[in-house]
Amino acid sequence: MSLLDDDFLLGNDTAKTLFHDYAAKMPIIDFHCHLNPEEIYENKNYPNITRIWLNEGTYGDHYKWRLMRANGVDEKYITGDGDEYKKFIEWAKTIENSYGNPLYEWTHLELRRFFHIDEELTEESAPRIWEKANELLQTDDFKPRNLIKNSNVQVVCTTDDPASDLKYHKLLKEEEAQSGFKTLPAMRPDKLIQIDRDSFGEYLKTLGDVSGVEINNFADIVKALHQRFEFFNDMGGRLSDHSLLTYHFKEASDEELNAIVNKGMQNEALTQDEIDQYLTMLLENLMKLNAEFNWTMQFHINSNRDLNRPMFDKIGPDTGYDAVGTQPDIVSHITKLYTKMQDTHDVPKSIFYSLNNNDWMELATMMGCFQGETVQKLQLGAGWWFNDTAEGMDNQLRIFAQQSLLPHFVGMLTDSRSFLSYPRHEYFRRVLCNFYGKLVEQGRVPNNEEKLGKIVQDIAYNNARNYFGFLD
Repeated sequence: MSLLDDDFLLGNDTAKTLFHDYAAKMPIIDFHCHLNPEEIYENKNYPNITRIWLNEGTYGDHYKWRLMRANGVDEKYITGDGDEYKKFIEWAKTIENSYGNPLYEWTHLELRRFFHIDEELTEESAPRIWEKANELLQTDDFKPRNLIKNSNVQVVCTTDDPASDLKYHKLLKEEEAQSGFKTLPAMRPDKLIQIDRDSFGEYLKTLGDVSGVEINNFADIVKALHQRFEFFNDMGGRLSDHSLLTYHFKEASDEELNAIVNKGMQNEALTQDEIDQYLTMLLENLMKLNAEFNWTMQFHINSNRDLNRPMFDKIGPDTGYDAVGTQPDIVSHITKLYTKMQDTHDVPKSIFYSLNNNDWMELATMMGCFQGETVQKLQLGAGWWFNDTAEGMDNQLRIFAQQSLLPHFVGMLTDSRSFLSYPRHEYFRRVLCNFYGKLVEQGRVPNNEEKLGKIVQDIAYNNARNYFGFLD
C-alpha cells in the first residue's frame, strides 16, 4: 500500500465499498469550528502557504506549533516574526519526524486534496511545494469561500460570544445564495462563565448594552441571555458551546447568587464554592434556554489549559500549551446537573466531548439515563483534540455503538481555525467505514451493503442535517 492511496485506513473490501460508493460523496455540515466570519466575508487570498497553514489570519494552528517546539524550532519561526519561508521550511523539517502523528496524514491529505501535490513534504521538497502552493493560493479557488464551497460544505457554524453583534453573519446571510453555503453563529459564553476574571464586570456592561438590559443581579444576566438567544436564533443559530475545564455541582439561592455576582462585578476575590455556585446556576439557566429554543448544548470538558505560564504571559491562550484534564469525578457532577434539570423537563439536546477519554464510558452510560423525545437526544461527541486520531475516532465509535445507537450519531466536525481542515471529514469517514467493515468481517453485523451504506451516509451528513435543523 502506498502513502495515502485511495484505500488508506480501509482494511477490507466492505470498508472500501462503504467509503467510495457511499460516504465519500456526502456533503459536509461543520457544526463546530473556529473560523473567523470576518475572513469568510472578506474572502481574501492568502499570500503564502505559511499564512494559511501555520499562522492563519486572526488565528494560528497550535497543533502544528506543539510539534515544531518538540522538533527544537526557535519560537521566532513558530509564533514570532521570523521569515515566513523559513517558517515553512521548519514545518517541513518537523513533518519529516512525525510518522504516526495524525498531522502527518492531515498535512499530506491537504496537499493532495487542495493543491494536487502528491509529493511528500520534506526539507528537500519544501522549496518546490512552496512555489506551487503559493501560485495556486493566488487563484479564485483558494479564496476562503471557494475553499469551503469546493469542499462540499453546506453549513459552517462559527464560535461567537453572546455579546457579538454578528455583523459578518448578517452580511454573509445577504450573500448566501452566491456563496453556496450557510455561515451560522453558535453561542459560546466563555466570558460570562469566567466570573473570577478582572474583566467580568466590564463584560456584563457590554452584554447589558447589546441586549438592552441593565445588569445588576443574576436575574438580569438571564434576561440578557434570553434576548441574545432570540437574536442568535433569528440569525440561524442552533447550538451553544460550553468549556468546562473543571466542574462541581453546587446550587445557590437567589440571595447568594446576587451577592456572588456583585463580588464578581466589583473584582472582589471569590471562593471556589462561590465560583461553583455561580457556574451551576448559570448552566441550569443555559440548559433551560437551550431547551426553550430547541438548540443543542455542547460541552467540552476536562481540559487543562495554559500550563506554561511564562509563555501564556508572552503570547496568550490557544498557543499550544494545553493538556488533558484529570478531574476524575467531573461526570458525576454533570450527572447531578442533568438529574436536577430532568425534574423540571429542561434537558436540551446535548453533545459531550471530553479531552480525557477515561470519561467516555461514564459519559455514554450517563447519557442513556436521559434519552427520550428526540432521536439520540444526548450524544457522545467525536474524538476531540488530542483524541482526534484514527485510533481515538475508532474508540469513540466503539463506545457509542456499544452503549447506544451509533446509526443516529451526528458525526464529525473540524473544530478548526483553518480553511484547509475539511479533509478531516474524509479521514473520519474512512475510519467510520473501516469500523463497520471490521464488524462485517467478524460476522457481527449483516453484510448488507445498502443498509450499511445508508448508515454511513446518515452519520456523514443526514443525521446532522435532521438533528440540528439548519436547512429546514
